[in-house]
Amino acid sequence: MREALEEFWVVLAYSTKTQIAILFGLGFFVGTMAAGDYFTSHVVLHGILAPLTDVIREKIAHQYDKVAWAALFSFFLLAVRCYKKDHKRFFGH
Repeated sequence: MREALEEFWVVLAYSTKTQIAILFGLGFFVGTMAAGDYFTSHVVLHGILAPLTDVIREKIAHQYDKVAWAALFSFFLLAVRCYKKDHKRFFGH
């Protein structure tokens, strides 16, 4: 078990593509969530549609959440693919 963990850390330490994929995934996730929070906080309806403001904010925020999770998941899959490729390159199995 220790050797497998050691292999994991060695591949992760030397795999630049995997590191970049993880960082981009986290960056896009946090950035999309922050952008969604910022943009939904500025949605204001006036007049007869004012009671719908909270409902529309929640719908828009939900869309931003889905996009953020999709970006995180996509970059995670890319990181796994890069990790597997580099693992084969380093250890040959």
